[in-house]
Amino acid sequence: MKKLLLATTVLAGAFSLQAQTQAAHIAEAKTIWNGAKGNLQKLAEAMPEDGYGFKPTPDIRSFGELMGHIADAQGLFCSMAAGKPKPDSVAKKTAKADLVAAMKDSIALCDAAFESLTEANASESVGQGRMQRSRIASLEYNSVHSSEEYGYGAVYLRLKSVVPPSSAGRGPGR
Repeated sequence: MKKLLLATTVLAGAFSLQAQTQAAHIAEAKTIWNGAKGNLQKLAEAMPEDGYGFKPTPDIRSFGELMGHIADAQGLFCSMAAGKPKPDSVAKKTAKADLVAAMKDSIALCDAAFESLTEANASESVGQGRMQRSRIASLEYNSVHSSEEYGYGAVYLRLKSVVPPSSAGRGPGR
């Protein structure tokens, strides 16, 4: 009887630790997303209207195309994680106001996907083919992709003599 009680106690503790670890993982993923989304929204707003057509070289995306790509990718990953239909593409939009709004919409979709994430559903499989992953992995991938794309966008801003949002306020040499 003592062995059964000990085994039950050990298993209960292990399941409790697993739940705490899962909850901590979700909280950490949300924290990373919150940093990324703030930078992205400020990035979209920081570029002047005339910079949205700017291409550092002819063979890469314009700043506006980059913003559209980020909004579309966030729409894909976060709708997948939330179990919702993917929003319409904004890839053809070129005006700053439209792309800033698209960024806000995609961020709101990702916020909602994070809010719908629970310990019970975080590991559920979503997506298909090479896009198939767990709900939390889809959201984490979105944060990684968004941060990578922010890095590209920051270079566009610097080439237009605009300090990127993550460097603003840091003093000389930002």
